[in-house]
Amino acid sequence: MALAIFDLDNTLIAGDSDHSWGVFLVERQLVDADVYRRANDGFYADYKNGTLDIRAYLQFSLAPLTQHSMEDLQKLHAEFMQKHIEPLMLPKAVALLKKHHDQGDHLLIITATNGFVTRPIAKRLGVDDILATDPEVVDGRYTGNFVGTPCFQAGKITHLHEWLKSSHHSLEGAYFYSDSINDLPLLELVDNPVAVDADERLSHIARERNWTMLSLRD
Repeated sequence: MALAIFDLDNTLIAGDSDHSWGVFLVERQLVDADVYRRANDGFYADYKNGTLDIRAYLQFSLAPLTQHSMEDLQKLHAEFMQKHIEPLMLPKAVALLKKHHDQGDHLLIITATNGFVTRPIAKRLGVDDILATDPEVVDGRYTGNFVGTPCFQAGKITHLHEWLKSSHHSLEGAYFYSDSINDLPLLELVDNPVAVDADERLSHIARERNWTMLSLRD
């Protein structure tokens, strides 16, 4: 059994769930539309450029969670899944997950997107575990803060090593699938790095290092 590790956004799904959640909030008129849209798009551009200030982004993206009860957030997320996430599902990604599952591998998503947004998506995809940036909860409400190290760039390695200490798994023979230059630290760590529908900079590095490259969209 090996670890089959996956980035989520623009890897297993054909879009970014974090940005899409922001779009959904605007559509539902739960935030100031113009202000939130501009900020959401700006942070997403920074992410794609590899220049995202993750702490500033988390402060922005977690703030709306503080305005609603857990019950209402669950209802909103169910609507979000139906309208925004289901259309992003990729049959080839589902087949890849099944392939690893059938050969006995342990399926693990590691994502910078917060756990409120991503844990239901991971459940929908049928993976075994997910590591994500977790929003803080106090007295049954989100506070707008996050717990521990953001699961982003080298922070993904921090989360992975902490998880490995408490599990029976190792990185021997591990795979990691990602589209993003932001995930270069973790791609360099595993035995089997795979660039999936990769951005320009990651594609260049993958070709240079003779890493496996594939598309789950064509």
